[in-house]
Amino acid sequence: MADLVYPPVIVLIKSFWKYLGLNFEFQGQENVPLKGGAILAINHTSYLDFALAGTAALPAKRYVRFMAKKEIFDNKIAGPLMRGMHHINVDRSNGSASFVAALRSLKDGEIIGIFPEGTISTSFEIKGLKSGAVRLAIGASIPIIPTIVWGGQRVYTKGVKPNFKRNRIPVSVSFGEPIFYSRETDVEVAEAHLREVMIEMLHKVQEKYPDSHLGQRWAPVRLGGTAPAPLN
Repeated sequence: MADLVYPPVIVLIKSFWKYLGLNFEFQGQENVPLKGGAILAINHTSYLDFALAGTAALPAKRYVRFMAKKEIFDNKIAGPLMRGMHHINVDRSNGSASFVAALRSLKDGEIIGIFPEGTISTSFEIKGLKSGAVRLAIGASIPIIPTIVWGGQRVYTKGVKPNFKRNRIPVSVSFGEPIFYSRETDVEVAEAHLREVMIEMLHKVQEKYPDSHLGQRWAPVRLGGTAPAPLN
């Protein structure tokens, strides 16, 4: 498919990162396949996660097609951009249509970005996962790449005033090793396994993070932060 919109949007996003002065650390980029379909299963702590994960995947020369809620596509400004970048509209009242669209894209060799938690985790821990990522991976016979983004919540997250000052905030993106689930795999078992992998990856990224989490609103209670406690 022709990508006329994605390249200029990437230029704008990179300019935004430069303006913010973000200090990136990317890990496991070799796990992003150079060709063929795959799912990036990404934790969700900020409104910038899609752009941060997509930026980290660029060295593989892959454009990530994200599954995003219908309300974004309905926006007069964001909608045309989302469609132009061939992202996938998720209408929760008609989930089967978005599932079929994602399945088609995966079989066509695209990388699909999914936030399996479904919404931003205000505790900044990994919430319970929805089954869509696993079911798509099994249906398309493609791998899941567990992906962790950490630091974006310091810029723009749910329930907190955005911080668009030039603060040189460290941002980490880590791609895990590909996970393959066979058609014989129980979906609930696979969900639990994927969540455990993502939790382990998140903890490793947090351990290596250069700034202290103690007393910070953007850090989970587990690390001495003051974010809301997990609900599950």
